[in-house]
Amino acid sequence: MCEANAYMVKDGQEHLILESVDIIEPEGEDGYRLIGIFGDQKLVRGRIKMMNLVDHKILFE
Repeated sequence: MCEANAYMVKDGQEHLILESVDIIEPEGEDGYRLIGIFGDQKLVRGRIKMMNLVDHKILFE
């Protein structure tokens, strides 16, 4: 499986946004729509800080 977990980084801490993210789509000028493998969705405002696909992590700030 190639999905990853998405986290928001605040004050140096990682806070889980959504598990098993399969699709990331741009949403407006400052956001992303995350879609999980079971169809669950979250809208994230911010920017991608890092993607580590080996560790299955997507970090936003």
